[in-house]
Amino acid sequence: MKSNLIKRAAFALAALLALTIGMLLLVLLGSALFGWNWARGPIEEAVQTRTGRALTIAGDLHIKLGWPSLHVQAQGVSFANPPWAAQPQMLVLRSANLAIDLPALLRRRWVVSTVHLTQPVVMLEMAADGRKTWLLDTQQTDEDARMWVQRVTLDQGQLGFDDAAANTHLRVMLQTQATPETRAGANGDSLDFTAGGLYKGLPVQATGSGGALLALRDESTPYPLKLDAIFGPTGVRAEGHITDLLRLGALDMQVALRGDSLADLFPLLGVGLPQTRPYVMAGRLQRGPKLWRYDRFAGRVGRSDLTGSLQVEIGGARPFLRGEVLSQVLDFKDLGPAVGVKEVPLAATSRVLPDMPFVTENWSQFDADVTLRAARILRPQALPLDQLLVRFQMSGGVLTLNPLDFGAAGGHLEGTIRLDGRLPEIQASAQIRVRQLVLSQLFPTLPAARSSSGQLNGSFDLTGQGRSVGRMLAGANGRLRLRVEPGEVSQLLMEQMGLHLLEIAQLSLTGDRNIALNCAIADFSLRKGTLTADRLVVDTAINTLSGSGQIDLSNETLDLTVVPRTRTTSLVALRSPIHIGGTLGAPQVTLDKTRVLARAAGAVVLGLVNPLLALVPLVETGPGLDSVCGPRP
Repeated sequence: MKSNLIKRAAFALAALLALTIGMLLLVLLGSALFGWNWARGPIEEAVQTRTGRALTIAGDLHIKLGWPSLHVQAQGVSFANPPWAAQPQMLVLRSANLAIDLPALLRRRWVVSTVHLTQPVVMLEMAADGRKTWLLDTQQTDEDARMWVQRVTLDQGQLGFDDAAANTHLRVMLQTQATPETRAGANGDSLDFTAGGLYKGLPVQATGSGGALLALRDESTPYPLKLDAIFGPTGVRAEGHITDLLRLGALDMQVALRGDSLADLFPLLGVGLPQTRPYVMAGRLQRGPKLWRYDRFAGRVGRSDLTGSLQVEIGGARPFLRGEVLSQVLDFKDLGPAVGVKEVPLAATSRVLPDMPFVTENWSQFDADVTLRAARILRPQALPLDQLLVRFQMSGGVLTLNPLDFGAAGGHLEGTIRLDGRLPEIQASAQIRVRQLVLSQLFPTLPAARSSSGQLNGSFDLTGQGRSVGRMLAGANGRLRLRVEPGEVSQLLMEQMGLHLLEIAQLSLTGDRNIALNCAIADFSLRKGTLTADRLVVDTAINTLSGSGQIDLSNETLDLTVVPRTRTTSLVALRSPIHIGGTLGAPQVTLDKTRVLARAAGAVVLGLVNPLLALVPLVETGPGLDSVCGPRP
């Protein structure tokens, strides 16, 4: 019984095999006699059933059976886009010659190992909901439902790509050109291209060339590429090689960039760099599986030279920018836009505090850890800075500058600044230490200060909120402490502060000299943008200046009063409090006119009695004060 079943099964299998071979022979015989055009209808119907879109083969169809590839030639081919696409046809071409990978086809994957296209027009689109016209399932959402093309050559053609959600609309013209190497018998054809349209809202113009063979998925053969493009305000020139074109599996190119601001690179890099002045940059761009690296770059931003290496790590929650940038000469004006300072003509504004808003919209889209070092700083004469070290760290929309170290006036300004950009108003805090600033270098434009000596130390501890430095300070809270250690100061300057007229006249004739500076202390509390002088004193060998009052950072107005008290006898002294008003940009110094007039009137009246008595109201005997410096805080 069992033997009969086996015989019957073997007979049925042999009959099926014979029928299959017979049908195959009939197909081959029919194709030999009448060609393959009869297969156009069944192929078009099968594609329509599977994709829901029309395939038309208007010309001749030729098929050459073989292993491991099936070779197909077709004339007058078109393939429709889905109904939602703006372009009716995804593919229109004069002819195609392709090799289909049969082992892959048996695994139900359409893999085209090589294809040559004649005059192709390809229009690809992406819908706002993620549907893609190049996906061949009926819903255009299955990433595996596509034709995998490994290598492409063409004579000339057009390529279009539209993504309305990303405001991207590109059109590329392609042309294969014969080169001298081709005419000499070598495979040296090049594929030239021109492109135009919009990329993420930026107008694009590009020209370039590459190898005639587009190795779209070749992970071993580098593809040569030259590119000269303009993306909005950014110019890009690149030359090198790309491996695995579709996925950018590896890239090694020399890339030169130029533009109005590094911030304009965000649509291209996905990393929010700060606003800068115009720049030019050139270096080696490399890409690995999860890394972009711009290595050994050199260039200029404004008048500042920059060199270094940067890399962007991808694959995590956010891109991560790392690197180190060096500058031999850094122009302080080039730092302005990055820290919210906009360069404007002096006549255009009377405000001093920076009021240019920070752009924080992109802060939460990347993380960073970048160090900037500057050996020398170009700056205004009144700004005694000479070097810089700052480490920029961005994490989840929070920017930290730590350490921040300016070489200043022979000492250092160092500390930490934190800017939290996650809210509409930036939450800011700053802790700055002032170390060993030399007085003579601190005020280089003041003649009386050039011969002074002594070191300035202190600290700033501030918190505030706002979109700019000026707005942050306008409502800030905290404390400011500064102290000048013992040194020397201009006697003429101190006599002028004490209104010692005879001594001023004498020093003007004989020349200035230095006197002992016991200390200078400025201790301000800051509340809601108003600095209040808790202790303001300058103590010297001849007088003590005590101050009080406020500085309104919101309006940038001054309201300070300085009272001089002499330590020594002065025969002609007006002894008037000094008021400092006006604004930070235009301070105004005035005397207490009532006291000055009262002393002058007394001198006149007494002078009528006896000319010598006229000096009595003007004599300052000096109380012989003890030092008011006190211990260091």
